[in-house]
Amino acid sequence: MERLKLYLIESYIELVNKVTWPTWANLQGSTVVVLVASIILSLLIFFMDVISKGLLDLVYGL
Repeated sequence: MERLKLYLIESYIELVNKVTWPTWANLQGSTVVVLVASIILSLLIFFMDVISKGLLDLVYGL
């Protein structure tokens, strides 16, 4: 039990004193990058799906 208590205390100290947290502006910028990348990736997958469906329809003559 003592080891768990020591672990929790040391983890708290590290989070408070040693971790560098992002600024609000940095966090917003990263969020925009993730959103844009997600939209681009989803559009890429959508177009690949449409193209593959068209090719399969052409091959199978549906």
